[in-house]
Amino acid sequence: MAATIYLIPSQLDDQGFHVLPAYLLDAVKDCEVFFVENERTARRYLKQLWREMVIDDYEWHGIHKAEEAVVNGFRQKVKEGKRIGIISEAGCPGVADPGQRLVQAAQELQATVRPLVGPSSILLALMASGMNGQQFHFHGYLPIDNSQRIKVVRELESNSARQQCTQLFIETPYRNNAMLDTLIKQCKPDTRICVAVDLTGPKEWVRTRTVKQWQNDVPDLHKRPAIFLLQA
Repeated sequence: MAATIYLIPSQLDDQGFHVLPAYLLDAVKDCEVFFVENERTARRYLKQLWREMVIDDYEWHGIHKAEEAVVNGFRQKVKEGKRIGIISEAGCPGVADPGQRLVQAAQELQATVRPLVGPSSILLALMASGMNGQQFHFHGYLPIDNSQRIKVVRELESNSARQQCTQLFIETPYRNNAMLDTLIKQCKPDTRICVAVDLTGPKEWVRTRTVKQWQNDVPDLHKRPAIFLLQA
């Protein structure tokens, strides 16, 4: 029997279960093996999704950074024809996520890959930003080093203006304030910056302002999950 790989989205916010589609449960029930970014939180998530689930009836593997040993273990399960669920720490597996390497291996082995609908902070923020949704680039994390981060931000702004595209990037929550400060100080006054915070949660907000407008109203983003968008 050919293997089936279910790409199972998870909630972005601890209180964001209401946005998860009901059909995820059917996929979870069909799985035999789970490859997950964080086993502890994935187990808790699935228990919340399906209270009657007997966790120990399933085989569990940590994805970590998708090291070669993990990928080889995944390949073996695919060759055995297993029904496998891949779960990211937040959002959609394979998007800004180490699970992408497992999906690549599944495609190489011609397994059936089933992407399931769920929340993606990238798409939700882009939808609500009012920025260019026809041409956009996601860059993941920008450099931690201040001088390098400034250099990259200026390059992103220049490229955005030249290509008329939206630039998206994220930061570790405890460095959000430093990121916004860099954007405000380094970008041109009329460049638009969007900040999307606590997506799908009760404290969610998405605001698009020019740099000049942000300078007059700087929010505290410390330790709040956020994604940043820029369009020059």
